[in-house]
Amino acid sequence: MTDDSPTVEPPPTFELDAATAVEPTGPAGTFAFTVDAGFTVGPKPNGGYLLATAARAVGVALADAGSAHRDPLAASAHYLWAPDPGPATIAVEVLRTGRSASQVRAVIEQDGRRCVDLTLTVGTLAVAPAVWTRAIPVDVAPIEDCVRIPSRREGSDFVVSTMDRVDLRLDPATMGFAFGAPSGRGELAGWIDLPDGRPIDPLALLLLLDTLPPATLDIGPSGWVPTLSLTAYLRSLPVPGPLRVRQRIGTIGTGRVDEACELWDATGALVAHATQLAAIRFEDESALVPPPSP
Repeated sequence: MTDDSPTVEPPPTFELDAATAVEPTGPAGTFAFTVDAGFTVGPKPNGGYLLATAARAVGVALADAGSAHRDPLAASAHYLWAPDPGPATIAVEVLRTGRSASQVRAVIEQDGRRCVDLTLTVGTLAVAPAVWTRAIPVDVAPIEDCVRIPSRREGSDFVVSTMDRVDLRLDPATMGFAFGAPSGRGELAGWIDLPDGRPIDPLALLLLLDTLPPATLDIGPSGWVPTLSLTAYLRSLPVPGPLRVRQRIGTIGTGRVDEACELWDATGALVAHATQLAAIRFEDESALVPPPSP
């Protein structure tokens, strides 16, 4: 006899798992969850955290559809409205289940308002280095010489709670902005990990791809830099240990900026990368530091 009851995940043991927990509710493919205040940038949730939460719901929906696919291979998220910490819902539509990959759409809503619209290609990841790549691991200082980024800067009321849930350590060579001396390269680099010992799996990769401060800090100070859209690609499972990370600017203009983030594991394998488009408003555009000469 076939058991048609919804898939129920085991109780979470790590902070990220508790924050991304989803509960099947109502019609098939609908889930309830709580936007966690611990994964916020100021008063609003981190975009990577919302993407990881949606990916968890997608995995449950695919299990209910009879698919063995759980790992996001590619995900595109359009951020329409920033939800608040508190109850929200995810509606998942399985578009196709295949042998090597499945395609799914998901929508995060809160109080009847659509907040994030996502499409995902889902499959199965393994520890599998690329056979050809241009993505050479970034050269960064040893992790013990890098600076852990706190959730609150001295003298600022703006709190990035996500920084208490990740261990981000930036190379001092990319932190001139902290001393009023941005380099103009538009690049941050360092190491990133989860401080509670949770293994870095595909859901964690989605979070970490959208965790760094905006690399525009290395060009000039600005206000909030909200993500408009983000596309992530997950290439392989990382081996245990912290990841090298680099985030860098492509182009800034007309109130928009694009950034690319790359993650490498201890073997030098590129395990994930993402590109996002964000809105930006500099405090003083005339004071921006130009890029270094080639």
